[in-house]
Amino acid sequence: MIRPVFTEIALFALPFAVYALYLWATRAGALDAASWPLPVLGWLTIAALALMAASFLVLAHFSGSAPGSTYIPAHMENGRLVPGTTQ
Repeated sequence: MIRPVFTEIALFALPFAVYALYLWATRAGALDAASWPLPVLGWLTIAALALMAASFLVLAHFSGSAPGSTYIPAHMENGRLVPGTTQ
């Protein structure tokens, strides 16, 4: 569960990191508060939320088992625990 959380955090931070790299490359002072005006922060936040929403849609569309498959829950066979599967 921790990997999806870190993935979403990384996707949220990506626009801010790209902007910071842009400021660093143009020598505009990435640590200067004047380089991070409120409208820019707003657009970066919108871009970050859009990336997160897109990742949720991709995850919902491409993960999981095939439609119409049957889930077989975990069970015991000959004293061994057999994990759940889909068929």
